[in-house]
Amino acid sequence: MKTILQYCLISLLLIYGTTTNAQVVSAGSAYTVQSIDMPPGLMSETGGLAFLPDGRLAACFIRGEVMLYTPEKKEWKVFATGLHEPLGIHVVNKSEFIVMQRPELTRIKDTDGDGVADVYETLTDDFGISGNYHEFNYGPAQDAEGNLYIALNTASQGGSVRPEVRGELRPSGRDMTQQGVYEMYSVVPYRGWIMKLPAGSNKLQPYASGMRSPNGIGFDLKGNLFVTDNQSDWVETSTLYHVKEGKFYGHPASLVWTKEWEGKNPFISPVPELDKIRTKAAVLFPQGVMANSPAQPLCDITEGKFGPFAGQLFVGEMNRDRIVRVMLETVAGELQGACIPFIDGRGLRKGNNRLAFAPDGSLWVGQIAFGWAGDQGVQRIVFNGNQPADVQMMNLTRKGFDLTFTQPVNRTQALNAANYNFRHYYYKYQRKAKNAGADKTDQQDVQQVPVKNVRVSADGLKVSLELNDLKAGYVYELKLGDITTAKGQALDNRLICYTLNNLLP
Repeated sequence: MKTILQYCLISLLLIYGTTTNAQVVSAGSAYTVQSIDMPPGLMSETGGLAFLPDGRLAACFIRGEVMLYTPEKKEWKVFATGLHEPLGIHVVNKSEFIVMQRPELTRIKDTDGDGVADVYETLTDDFGISGNYHEFNYGPAQDAEGNLYIALNTASQGGSVRPEVRGELRPSGRDMTQQGVYEMYSVVPYRGWIMKLPAGSNKLQPYASGMRSPNGIGFDLKGNLFVTDNQSDWVETSTLYHVKEGKFYGHPASLVWTKEWEGKNPFISPVPELDKIRTKAAVLFPQGVMANSPAQPLCDITEGKFGPFAGQLFVGEMNRDRIVRVMLETVAGELQGACIPFIDGRGLRKGNNRLAFAPDGSLWVGQIAFGWAGDQGVQRIVFNGNQPADVQMMNLTRKGFDLTFTQPVNRTQALNAANYNFRHYYYKYQRKAKNAGADKTDQQDVQQVPVKNVRVSADGLKVSLELNDLKAGYVYELKLGDITTAKGQALDNRLICYTLNNLLP
């Protein structure tokens, strides 16, 4: 017998049926951006995207719907409703999903085969809620062993703690010592943490601390876990962390949920002491230059279906019409590397919150505004088969950097040192002034770095740059000048920022 909820869902199916054709917007010769038509009446602020093996898209939206989209039919159908701000979805099979919502990590299932969820199960709710509006939850991401990982936001000084909370209340997770200081806080467990749910368990385990607003979590092809964080108090500029168990990543509020800091106030600890125990970001996204509010990192698993960037990471950006590409390498045993715009404008909307690769190799992007800068809807980015003109990889050398291009470059232009405008700077680890993002450029020791020598490989694909100076702990920002491919094609992107945490031995 159908429940009232199920009858309501069936009615929604009639409302959200077939849509019209998707809008197509050109994004240059290599990629095309398509805007997917959304169902009438749906507030399509996207909290999560994931693909089923049969090619259908599962999407959750922050008003509580889980929808399934069939690309061939251009048809949306409701699978579930009634969720609370879902900000992530994981596909188990064609009739079962795991959704990260505000109160819990939830398993939703269709057990009678009618295409509508009829079972909602709590996988875990083993984390605190204070009632603060900013306590968003992200994920899940699953590793090769079936363990799930979620990220928990800290609370905002712009919101309150309600009289009734879930979990132990620890006031020491909030700095009350300074008036006018805008700092996020963690007064209930485990705000500001990455948490692990072992396969087959409902008991969350603390995994890593020190996050502020980690709106993005995912794995690369080698099983490395990555999390993005958003710039403001204690987060010097927006970041991509390579997350490892037991590590602390910089925001002190979450430390109160460790045994070492129980009963202590980490906010009054000397900044140099906190700096000694924190793990630095693998990649920094210079604020106001590369990204202001990075979202989900997604590894290119398409093996070339999406172009020449297999294995690299794509990161959504909320505040502008951009997706960022990340190029990583291992130096001194740690991951570090460069970031570069991938799609800038060209029909892409703002608020790029969630990413997913379809079985056909296209990249799907879900947008959100959520009261800040952004948009709503879903777009699809398709590789047209034409080789892009871009920097495929940036690698550190002992004297500078190697740039590997996707196409041979014009040798005369590439040999001109004036076409490589480098500057370096670092970001000071510190608490921030009131109002998140007010100080958009907090760069220290900004210096131009001359290029001493340029070499171009015989095939024209690699340019080796020797610099006057290399310093660990700095970002090396490169703006490329008048360089085209050997066929005269302009480069798609000319801005690259390399985070140099470690020098080569």
